[in-house]
Amino acid sequence: MESIFLVTALFTILAGNCEATAAGDTSRLQVTFPNSLRSEEGFDHREALFGLPPYGGTIEQNVYYADSTLCDPNNDYSHGGYPAREVDGSGKMAKWKTPFILMVDRGECDFVEKVRIAQRSGAVAVLIADNTCLCSMEDICQNNDDAGAQCESTEPLMADDGSGTDITIPSFLMFKQDADPIKEAIKVNNTSVRVAMSWLLPRPDSQVEYQLWTTPKDPVSVPLLKSFREVANALAGRARFTPHMYMYDGVFAGCHDSDGNDECFGLCTNKGRYCASAATDENGVTGADIVEESLRRICIWNEYGKDGVGMPWWNYIDEFLYRCDGKKSSLFKNMDCIKDAMKRAEVDPDRIDKCIETAGGLEDGQNTILDEELKNRQEAGVVILPSFFVNKAPLRGALTTGEVFEAICSAYAHGSEPTVCKSCLSCHDLHNCVAIGHCPGAKGSMDNVSVPVFAVSLLSVVVCFGALGFIQWRRSQNQMNEQMRQIMAEYKPIDKNQQVESVGLTDDDEEDDLPEFT
Repeated sequence: MESIFLVTALFTILAGNCEATAAGDTSRLQVTFPNSLRSEEGFDHREALFGLPPYGGTIEQNVYYADSTLCDPNNDYSHGGYPAREVDGSGKMAKWKTPFILMVDRGECDFVEKVRIAQRSGAVAVLIADNTCLCSMEDICQNNDDAGAQCESTEPLMADDGSGTDITIPSFLMFKQDADPIKEAIKVNNTSVRVAMSWLLPRPDSQVEYQLWTTPKDPVSVPLLKSFREVANALAGRARFTPHMYMYDGVFAGCHDSDGNDECFGLCTNKGRYCASAATDENGVTGADIVEESLRRICIWNEYGKDGVGMPWWNYIDEFLYRCDGKKSSLFKNMDCIKDAMKRAEVDPDRIDKCIETAGGLEDGQNTILDEELKNRQEAGVVILPSFFVNKAPLRGALTTGEVFEAICSAYAHGSEPTVCKSCLSCHDLHNCVAIGHCPGAKGSMDNVSVPVFAVSLLSVVVCFGALGFIQWRRSQNQMNEQMRQIMAEYKPIDKNQQVESVGLTDDDEEDDLPEFT
């Protein structure tokens, strides 16, 4: 699974743009035959935000139309659909002949489930045919008479529902006006249709942009927020970071009624306009509290993140997590704790309060900053938290510091990678590598000492000190011997036959002759 995550991350970095058009930045869709169905510029389409597209490659195969929404995982759809095939003795048509591209109808279940079933059926790629016209295309698109459906004002988004990590084939959404003629040719005329799905290589440069979507109460992103600060700083000047706070539109969700009242009770601010989901919290943190902290973090970034690094923002997140939102902390909405975290992070609380107030506050009416964040979320198609984007392409897989760092470094044009990527991309100890500027133990680094080298060096030191010790010992012995010789030389030799005259002393025999004093 880990290898799949890694490959997925590297592929998605190449995406460059999630929404591709007929002459899109990253993909192209064209009918290769029959010529009557070809489009000179290719077909407008939307790429799925799941699966593994072969960037730089093309999938060109015949198309089977399932004539189904493909929503029942227990059904074997491979004996149905069009074009018609030979029928065996039991009345079943032959299965779809691999490899093939499968076209399925939109509706009844989500995109991920359709593509998953198609993948199990042997498809190498999937085309999902839209069943409703866009309002902007009503002049060239005709809704089905029996559908009773009105046009859609917004484009459908092929988002991942959170379970798409097992999807390995790519998929496109075709708009109704383009998909209907292909379906008719295959189903009604029993015509073989061949389609080419191409993915273009991106044009990376020496600057990378990356974004993180999360919430102040998202536990999955906490390890990344705690550990990525120094990496972000090491990428300064070569990568621009932008944090985003996820919230949902309370007006669309029905939390802001026609009378301007908040119908969602504690989940929203501004009388139901901006809302956040709040899990059961023993400390009483509500959705409105999460929106407030989200706005505060956006303001901190707006004030201190213009350099694309925003170290005060990272410092505030670190201080807040440590002091106000730890496992045993109940100070998530305590303003004294929040302002203390700001001051420790060198963030001016007055500037942040002014930012919140200028944007419209949290009591009533609209907030310009939160409106912009809702717009950004819609454009990015974010439905899963946390979500990470590199050059607008989603990073799929585990959001660890190593995975994110590798994704960012892989997005640079060849030869333009910053020094930290060249030094630390393949390092086993990323944090130390970023801190000291090279990988600990890497070839050519001062701390790279092999066991043989260490043993030889240690032996050399022992021999050296042993030799010095021996020389010093011999020297001290020689000095001691020399001193002894000098001492002995100060005394004259003694002649045993020489008579020594006693001075002031008498023999015992003479003691009797000494006078007595009384």
